[in-house]
Amino acid sequence: MLNWIDTRSDEQLAAAARDLFAVAFPDSPAPGGVWAAPGRVNLIGEHIDYAGGASIPFALEQNTAVAVAPRTDGLLRIASEYDGAVAHASIPLADVRPGHPSDWSGYVAGTVWAATIANALTCSGLDIAIVSDVPVGSGLSSSAALECSTAVAAYELCHGRAPDDTARAQLAQACIRAENEVVGASTGGLDQNASLFGQRGKALFLDFSTGAVERVPFNIDAQDMVLLIADTNAPHTLSDGQYASRRGIIDAVQSAAGSTIREIPDAEAFAATVDPAAAELYRRRVRHVVEETNRTLAAGTALAKANLDEFRRLMRESHVSLRDLYEVTTPELDSAFTAAGELGARMTGGGFGGAVIALIPRSAVESTAQAIHDAAAYRSFPEPTFLVARSGEGARRLA
Repeated sequence: MLNWIDTRSDEQLAAAARDLFAVAFPDSPAPGGVWAAPGRVNLIGEHIDYAGGASIPFALEQNTAVAVAPRTDGLLRIASEYDGAVAHASIPLADVRPGHPSDWSGYVAGTVWAATIANALTCSGLDIAIVSDVPVGSGLSSSAALECSTAVAAYELCHGRAPDDTARAQLAQACIRAENEVVGASTGGLDQNASLFGQRGKALFLDFSTGAVERVPFNIDAQDMVLLIADTNAPHTLSDGQYASRRGIIDAVQSAAGSTIREIPDAEAFAATVDPAAAELYRRRVRHVVEETNRTLAAGTALAKANLDEFRRLMRESHVSLRDLYEVTTPELDSAFTAAGELGARMTGGGFGGAVIALIPRSAVESTAQAIHDAAAYRSFPEPTFLVARSGEGARRLA
């Protein structure tokens, strides 16, 4: 029996957030509303958002919802429902700073803090109740969904209107800062942009060298294709130093060059001069960034031409590069990649656990999922869970 991920409707998710709010904060007025932001799946362009590269993600239909009420005492009170239990946190906004709080509540508190000091909003405290359908630790960016739902809620409560695209760009930067500085995860911005700017029926072409965000059609249904997500359920975190060690090399090369990898002529050769003692390691890491950027640009062209055969070939090459050059895959991810048939499959997210995606014919969904399940069982890996992904709306008010 395959394990498929359930998804609640917007109405069900909003009701669950309101119910949690009522239980967690009985002394608070009714919430001013319920807001949601989606997880995302990245089709191609991994580990290059912090190197001036490009990525093609889309927002999922799975969301994190927050019921929020303003306070006047400067306190942030947070209740989060996860895995049948409710976690609580309470922190004065004045106490939020880089490195504190560094646990799960830092994604929430850090977002409000960063948006406030950037003058994107003013805040005198909030009560926040959180429920989510975005699988945690799956590489589908549950953290960005949490940050972005909090950001749009705080913005609308402050300004009395939903953020436009200019404000969303400001909020994306605040969410990135929360994750980088408060929680300590060195992510690059792909996730937050996808969660804030996503649109149903569209993918996003994100160019990190220019900051451009372009919504592009993603109509795989017309070719009777679907995107299958297989969450390996392997332990997964981006704040344990592995992600940062990869980014550290790229940052060191860019600092030495005074530009992004994308702007360095013969970046691979230059990288070898930055740390001669680790020249081959630096070459491999930078080679991935250069080639993955070129793959993503080619994938954007293939998508515009509805050439899914070419797009699927590039997806396979992306996984191989992430496995062999960037070394962020795991045995569980590689097992799922191979079982999915490789063509049109790749890991998605930061790696070190998480999910594999497979762009496959609709008729092959059950057989592909079964193959991934059986391969995991044969190697005594955790049982995968599955989802057929559809593009959803970006961060927004639900109720």
